[in-house]
Amino acid sequence: MSTTAFIAGGIAACGAVTVTHGFETVKIRLQLQGELQAKKDAPRLYRGVIHGMTVIVQNEGVRGLLRGLGCAYIYQMTLNGCRLGFYEPIRQSLTTTLFHDPKVQSLGVNIFSGATSGILGAAAGSPFFLVKTRLQSYSPFLPVGTQHHYRNALDGMKRIYNAEGVRGLYRGVGPAMVRTGFGSSVQLPTYFFAKRRLVRHLDMQEGPALHLLSSAASGVVVCCVMHPPDTVMNRMYNQTGNLYNGAFDCLFRTVRTEGVLAVYKGFFAHLARILPHTILTLSLAEQTNKWMRRVEDRLLSKPLKEKL
Repeated sequence: MSTTAFIAGGIAACGAVTVTHGFETVKIRLQLQGELQAKKDAPRLYRGVIHGMTVIVQNEGVRGLLRGLGCAYIYQMTLNGCRLGFYEPIRQSLTTTLFHDPKVQSLGVNIFSGATSGILGAAAGSPFFLVKTRLQSYSPFLPVGTQHHYRNALDGMKRIYNAEGVRGLYRGVGPAMVRTGFGSSVQLPTYFFAKRRLVRHLDMQEGPALHLLSSAASGVVVCCVMHPPDTVMNRMYNQTGNLYNGAFDCLFRTVRTEGVLAVYKGFFAHLARILPHTILTLSLAEQTNKWMRRVEDRLLSKPLKEKL
């Protein structure tokens, strides 16, 4: 695994999540709103992205939007560090094995590499996402879904472990791996695909504008692909006891009770979060990678100069 890519990916993701965390809070509450209730009976405490943010700030302050941010940093470092750190080594190894040339670009290999690196990151970071989701869903004023009143991330971890053991901390890890596998399978391949096409057809040069457009294209595709498993995952994470017997049970009961479009609840909040998040993560990762390579070159060049 590339240590540079791991660190760069983690730092970039933390910068991105600082900006987009509020949208994630709104998205989670929209996804939990009306859980297992017929559409006509479900209350609409949050009526969309802007209304959701306004209501939360009015009742809970800015702090309400930022619930679970500390836990989000740890999760992002774990997830995106693995996702960006493992992607290129996996891709190069598979490409070299299959085509005997690491520079060959194969869509199938790229998708597989993205999915694998994302699944590894999701498995490693699942306990942090679990606690983050429960912290964000909690509201003393307009509660939706099951409410978990944790003082902070550490308190949440302790209480889950004491009540359910290690298994409790990994509740919902299956849907999390599917969700992130879906997202990761298209995020980096779409990003690099868009980047190559922009360079080839619009003659764009390496730089912020190219990174911005490539990231935007990637963000839209990621949101469309990963939102349904994201809805299932958040409901699995937030449940108390065994409300759902598994991911398929959650999906089936959600669609049966609330309709097919229920799996796309909070989609625009998700898009509002994932678009800038993807743009910032991938663009910052490019810049951080360059900076870290320069630092590595300087550090490694010193011993060589001393020997000479």
